[in-house]
Amino acid sequence: MMRAPLARLLRSEVRWVLRRPRTQVALGLLAVVPVLIGVGIVLADSPDGSGLLTQVAGNGLVLPVAALSISLALLLPLVVTMAAADALAGESAHGTLRGLLLAPVGRGRLLVVKAVGVLAVAVFAVTAVAVLGIATGFVLVGEPGGLLTLSGTEVGVGSGLLRVVLAALWTVGQLAAVGAVALAISSATDHPLVVLAAALGGLIVFGVLSALPALEWMQPLLLTTGWAAIVDVLRDPLPFDGLLTSSYRAACYVAIGAALAAARMTTREA
Repeated sequence: MMRAPLARLLRSEVRWVLRRPRTQVALGLLAVVPVLIGVGIVLADSPDGSGLLTQVAGNGLVLPVAALSISLALLLPLVVTMAAADALAGESAHGTLRGLLLAPVGRGRLLVVKAVGVLAVAVFAVTAVAVLGIATGFVLVGEPGGLLTLSGTEVGVGSGLLRVVLAALWTVGQLAAVGAVALAISSATDHPLVVLAAALGGLIVFGVLSALPALEWMQPLLLTTGWAAIVDVLRDPLPFDGLLTSSYRAACYVAIGAALAAARMTTREA
């Protein structure tokens, strides 16, 4: 029996995921985040201070990084977890996963297709925040003369945009880790809400554990430990240690999540 080309399956999955009303609503809400942050800072009219948000005043290229940092705390993981919950647990709840498992697609190919769908949501979510952040920053500040870093130096517009792109790519990597773990949970349950509760609850627990001095030895194991490293793209010279360490940690979570999901899919009854 002939199998459908993988490229066609991937295109179909991405279109289906992005056309879901809940995905479109979530992406729309994420796109509003940088706009609300920018407008709020302008209305507050309080440029004094050295925090990340206060740097946005008169420095529009900081806005997309600030929006990504704030959204990464909950909103971006929520959107990715929703996609992972619908990918397998949602299909199972609606009774359509059985048909997919019986179809001549191959369980490994099916898992790859679902994982690409989740990753597509992460990419579009981060892109929405970054692009709207750049646009809002340019509107609020006007024609940018460069990026004023947290180190007090100024870099050109091109370098500033590259730093925003770096922050966006790094954020996608962290969300890929969240999506991989959520997909593993999704493969083991028929209830999407269980996926949401387990994945987001785990991130909250990680945040609590990382805040306890007595459990400092656990921090290298916690995915959320390195999420503050996104601010490093606004320093000059750009320190890569935090970004690379958190990326390696995210890659480990991706590997673990993918392995668990693959093991569950190969043993799951149709």
